[in-house]
Amino acid sequence: MKKLWFLIVLAGCGSRPVTPQDQLDKELSAMLSGAALVGQSTTWKKPGLSGEERYAIDGMTKVGGKTWLLRTRMKLGEKEWPLPVPVTIEWAGDTPMIQVTDVAMPGGPYSARVLLYKDQYAGTWLGPGRGGQLFGKIVR
Repeated sequence: MKKLWFLIVLAGCGSRPVTPQDQLDKELSAMLSGAALVGQSTTWKKPGLSGEERYAIDGMTKVGGKTWLLRTRMKLGEKEWPLPVPVTIEWAGDTPMIQVTDVAMPGGPYSARVLLYKDQYAGTWLGPGRGGQLFGKIVR
């Protein structure tokens, strides 16, 4: 009996309890991995909505703290290219917000704040001399 008790205690020593934040991170990863953000955007200089836009996310990995690496695909012309994008995830309760600030991308450095809730997203974006809003659905 003493051996069994010792093994149970020993097994518990190496693991840490799952926190509510761990659960939120797991749900976020499940929501975005293998999904695409499909929607439209606006720009300050042009009235109306863009055509359909699609941001494919193959997967995501938490690198530490609030930093995640999104493994995305970006379409340039007729070809899609893999593009790893480091992002910060901030939380407002159970609602994650993707945050990028001056990330180097084709066309110049971009910044964005994008809220994710259930199967929807909405946010703002800024690029060199331009900016606007974006919104749409998270499609798996």
